[in-house]
Amino acid sequence: MSALDEVPAARAADAPERLTGRLKLVLVVLLIAQFMLAVDFSILNVALPVIGRGLGFSLANLQWIATAFALSAAGFTLLFGRIADIVGRRRLFLIGLAVLGVSSLVGGLAVNPEMLLIARVSQGLATAAVTPAGLSLLTSSFPEGPLRDKALGLNGALMSAGFTTGAVLGGVLTDLLSWRWAFFINVPVALAVLIIAPTVIAESRGDDRARLDVPGALSVTVGLLALVYGLTTAGEHGFGGTTALISLAVGVVLLVAFYFVEKRSAQPLVPVRILQRRTVIWGNLAGLIAFVTETSLVFLMTLYLQKVLGFSPLAAGLSFAVLGLGTVTGGVTAARVIGKIGTTPTLVVGGVVQAVATAALLGLGDDRSWMWLLLLATFVGGVGNMLVIVGFMVTATSGLPDTEQGMATGMATMTQQIGITMGTPIMSAIVTSRVGDSTDATAILDGVSTAVLVNALIVAVGAVLAGLFLRGRQRT
Repeated sequence: MSALDEVPAARAADAPERLTGRLKLVLVVLLIAQFMLAVDFSILNVALPVIGRGLGFSLANLQWIATAFALSAAGFTLLFGRIADIVGRRRLFLIGLAVLGVSSLVGGLAVNPEMLLIARVSQGLATAAVTPAGLSLLTSSFPEGPLRDKALGLNGALMSAGFTTGAVLGGVLTDLLSWRWAFFINVPVALAVLIIAPTVIAESRGDDRARLDVPGALSVTVGLLALVYGLTTAGEHGFGGTTALISLAVGVVLLVAFYFVEKRSAQPLVPVRILQRRTVIWGNLAGLIAFVTETSLVFLMTLYLQKVLGFSPLAAGLSFAVLGLGTVTGGVTAARVIGKIGTTPTLVVGGVVQAVATAALLGLGDDRSWMWLLLLATFVGGVGNMLVIVGFMVTATSGLPDTEQGMATGMATMTQQIGITMGTPIMSAIVTSRVGDSTDATAILDGVSTAVLVNALIVAVGAVLAGLFLRGRQRT
């Protein structure tokens, strides 16, 4: 194992063993912000048809409410992660929260599609700024060791729980109040964090002499935008569409170009030595697989619950509360597991647990007597998935100086958001290839089962790759 892959012994030895009062406040503030951002990813999903009718969106343009957010959130994450290193993580964190609060207010007051889409793009940009800045504040506030593992575990648990909570909360708010409250709910939370954060979180930044790598920033940002646009278009119209294929090709070309731009840059956005680290490459791949599979499994189980079992959208959303409980359980216990068996074994064990739990869903039938299997399997799979996510976060951000934490967490956040975006189009394409235009419950169950099998196999491959290429990557 190279020196770059080892946890610096001095920093590990200096890490505090217990949370101080100030660190508890820092953790609470950052976790509340990250939870709110995670909720935003899914809170409008159930409300989309209602919003469309209220503001006059055509059926074809309705998906842009979600796509506009996903494009800006995923496309600008790495750029803002590096900007956080340069201008200050707390500063960017607070600016992003302010933008999120204002854009949420605008979204809730929207009177036409254009106003709503501007708000969604602004929310996505705010997410792209706040998420890596908040994560880098967390990793720089908690030195490598048990406390950082615990903080990342809680962060991962609340983010996954937030994604599930968003689906439930969106249905509840839309049914009881109005879809506008899916926006308004962010405003008081953002305001409270903006008031408290400056008093408890210290500023953190990288090298003051650093400059932004403009060619690298342009190539990676436009590349990611093209990639995300291609994936979302493929989810709507299939991977054989010309627009999707061109967008995906442009995205891949620009991301390859980004690597070569970084090799020649005096102050690269992401140093090539970082891109070549085993922990960064394979850690982020493990994280990508974790987000691709679990978020798309929610989509598959939504199809099953609504199209096969006949559940309402709200009832289907409430069914995922068990998955949320599983992710919280996994996040809370992840630090303890890492402390006992190491980071890489945790990645592998979590992947195996998630793969087995996902494969168990192949036993689902076409009546509601199978709900016990769905609830049990999603709970266990949620625990395994969270072990992988926390292991990925620890792996991808360890062994790097604090000056590069914004960049490292920017990459990790980019992995998360690309994974969330990729999963549903991939699984949707698999289901569609089996089902076509059929609305027959038996045909839909067959399509969902095929996609579940692919999902489980992807998780298993990820566990094998982590075990092979991250051997020796564990904390003692």
